[in-house]
Amino acid sequence: MNDFGKLEYGGPCPPTGTHRYFFKVYALDRELKVPEGATKGELMSAIEQYKIDTAQLVGLYSRK
Repeated sequence: MNDFGKLEYGGPCPPTGTHRYFFKVYALDRELKVPEGATKGELMSAIEQYKIDTAQLVGLYSRK
């Protein structure tokens, strides 16, 4: 569930100014079997079992 209260990606939407967005990518050695609507904790627990490596991208975004 995202902070918009939905089960989907909502994209950046800063209220004012420039905001930083952190994107984490996980390389896994198998496909995860987590139910739709799983909590972040449940997802991260499943990821930790099969994680090979991680990367992070920090992006800046502002609305005009």
